[in-house]
Amino acid sequence: MSIATTDNPKKVTVHTLENMAHRGEKISMITAYDYSMAKLVDASNIDVILVGDSAANVMAGYSTTLPITLEEMIYHAKSVVRAVKHAMVVVDMPFGTYQGNSKMALQSAITIMKETQANAIKLEGGKEVVESISRILSAGIPVMGHLGLTPQSINKFGTYAVRATGKNEAERLIEDAKALEEVGCFSIVLEKIPAMLAKRVSEELTIPTIGIGAGKYTDGQVLVLHDMLGITQDFSPRFLRRYHSLGDEIRSAVSQYSSDVKSGSFPNNNEQY
Repeated sequence: MSIATTDNPKKVTVHTLENMAHRGEKISMITAYDYSMAKLVDASNIDVILVGDSAANVMAGYSTTLPITLEEMIYHAKSVVRAVKHAMVVVDMPFGTYQGNSKMALQSAITIMKETQANAIKLEGGKEVVESISRILSAGIPVMGHLGLTPQSINKFGTYAVRATGKNEAERLIEDAKALEEVGCFSIVLEKIPAMLAKRVSEELTIPTIGIGAGKYTDGQVLVLHDMLGITQDFSPRFLRRYHSLGDEIRSAVSQYSSDVKSGSFPNNNEQY
């Protein structure tokens, strides 16, 4: 699949996001991991769909994003891409597929793009992953960066608390953001950092910033679909706005179905052949 399709002018591309940011139009981004949900999301005027490594949490039940494999990410991404006609599809590179080895990073990114036909990849880190990003970009693969709270580094940080609250870490984050822009990232996710720091980063960069728990001054926002729909209910950070309580509705519907089966009221005469 061409990164910038010409036969479908409504398809969101890297160029689309750049233009949106330059004219002050906010970018909406949400996660999806399967065909059915991706099809609904894509029909909802979302700009970017992230096939996040958060699939490890919400789809597989792991406590961190670390266990998910390249093959599992490819499975989820292929399912999403088959459903999407409008949004740009970005795929997370999972832990262990790019850190410390730029040749492996390039091969991992190529494998993702060839097998999924997604539009871009995303990876976590600053200056320490610039070499990997450079190699990936040399193959013509768009790269979205990710700074601040980087969940794949949870064992290093030891906590999911807000990052870059101190001056030194804040300055390092700004330096990392500029390094990612300079190497060629088309956008950067800023996760769980102070709003005013995110504002400063967004003002000092020319590429779009996408926030999650980073306040209102970024060029766009991203949330995990299962969190904002209330399907996952044991995760309630300050930045999360729940737009629905599907978890409660699903439990109620399944409970009613089970009751109807046991009582013999399902199926009724009109629900059989």
